[in-house]
Amino acid sequence: MVSSDGGRTPPEEGGRGIAYTLDQLRGFVAVAEERHFGRAADRLRMTQPPLSRQVQKLERAVGVTLFERTSHGVTLTPAGRAFLAEARRLLRLAESAPLVARRSAQGTMGSVRIGFTAVSALTVLGQWISAAAEHLPGVDLVLTEMVTREQLDALLAGEIDVGLARGVPRSDVLSARLVHTESLVLAAPRDHPLAGLGRTPRLADIAEHDVVTYSTVEARYFHELVITVFRDAGVVPRYVQQIGQVHSLLALVDAGLGVALVPRSASALRLANLAFLDVTDLPPDIVEAHCVWRTANEDPALHALFRLVGH
Repeated sequence: MVSSDGGRTPPEEGGRGIAYTLDQLRGFVAVAEERHFGRAADRLRMTQPPLSRQVQKLERAVGVTLFERTSHGVTLTPAGRAFLAEARRLLRLAESAPLVARRSAQGTMGSVRIGFTAVSALTVLGQWISAAAEHLPGVDLVLTEMVTREQLDALLAGEIDVGLARGVPRSDVLSARLVHTESLVLAAPRDHPLAGLGRTPRLADIAEHDVVTYSTVEARYFHELVITVFRDAGVVPRYVQQIGQVHSLLALVDAGLGVALVPRSASALRLANLAFLDVTDLPPDIVEAHCVWRTANEDPALHALFRLVGH
C-alpha cells in the first residue's frame, strides 16, 4: 500500500500490507525511464545517493529486485517491467485525486439519482438531462421511472436524491418546489363524436360518453384532479377503466375504449387514431409537477443541478 509519510510496515507474503511512498514511486519511474540513476536524479532535481536509497527501500518493500545494475546504467527486471505500469497508474491516481475531490465538493462530479413520472419525462426531465449534459458533464444522472407514491418512499429510504412528482404532501423531512404547470386536454379517437362537434367540447359534452380515467393508487393525483373538474362542472361521466400510466391510457383511447383528460404534454405521444382537443370550461395550468428532495440532503452535485435549472 502507498504511504504518505515514508513509513514502512514489515513485508507479508505476496507483498500485502507493504508501505511505500509516492516519492519512492516517482524515483523508480524516473530511473526506469532514464535507465540511469544520474540522469534520473538530475530530472528530479536531487542528488544520486538519496535516489538510490529510495529505490532500494522500494525494492525491499515490494520484496523483489526491480533493476539490474550495470556499469553503464540500469535495466528493468521482468518484475520491474510489470511494476512500472502499476507505479505509473498509482501516480496518475495520486495526481488526479485532489482535482476529483475539488470537483466533487463543487458539485461538478458525482451522481444524482432521479425518480420521475411518465409525464414528467416529456417536460421537466428532458430539460434537466440537456442542461446537465452541457454544463455538468462529470455528473451522472441515474434515472428511474416511478409513480409519486414510490418516489416519496424512495426519497425517505435514501434510494433517490430527487423526484419529479405530483400532489406532494407537506412534510418536515421533504422539501418541494413547483417546477412545471400545464393544462388538461381531451384525448379522443379521431372519429369520435366529440372530435366532430364543430366546436370546442365542454365538460358536460364529455360526460355523455365513456371516460377512461386514472388509478386511485398508481395515479392518485390525476384521478382526484379529473374527479374534481367534472364535479365542479356539475356533471358525472361514465368511467369505464382506471389506468396507472398516461401512455397506457392513451393506448386504450386510441383503441376506441373511450375518451380521457390528459396533460397537454401527453399530446407528444402521437398514436394513429388519436386527436387532442381543448376543452372550453377547463381552467388553465391546473396540472402541477414538483421536484422533491430530502431537506437534509446537502449533496453538492444535487444542488449544482438545482442551480443550473433555476431551482
